[in-house]
Formats: sequence, C-alpha cells, structure tokens
Amino acid sequence: MIRPSVLLFALLMSAPAWYRLVLDEIDIMQVLIRFLIAVPIAAVLLAGFRFIIGGYRTAAEPAATPVTPEPFESSEPDKSP
Repeated sequence: MIRPSVLLFALLMSAPAWYRLVLDEIDIMQVLIRFLIAVPIAAVLLAGFRFIIGGYRTAAEPAATPVTPEPFESSEPDKSP
C-alpha cells in the first residue's frame, strides 16, 4: 500500500512537469511518466527519512512496580549492612 505522503511528495517532485502541461509545452504522457518515476524515488526518500527520525522517538517506559520499604533490623545500631 502506498502512503498518501509518498504520492503527495511525488506530485510535488513532478510539479514542474504539471506546470508545463498547463502551459501546453509537453504532452500528458510525459507528465504521467515523470510522475510514475517520481513515486518510487519519493517512497525511498521518505522511507529513509522515517528510518532516521524513528530513532528519536521516545519508547514508552514500562510501568514501575511499587516497592514498600521494609525496616531493617541490625544487631548493632552503629553499623550498616
């Protein structure tokens, strides 16, 4: 499944061709070929970007288990364990 962000980025990359189509300088087939070439390039670039950014996400910390303090009784009051 292609993500919508990939298609939007590919459309943005092929925007000069779409502009030239509006001005009637190139054919629709050339514009569509440029768009189809831009789709896998956009997918690879955005996958790399998501891979780099993915390392900066904060992982959910596991829930801490509650600990109840227990008194420590030593035979000598001046020494610690």
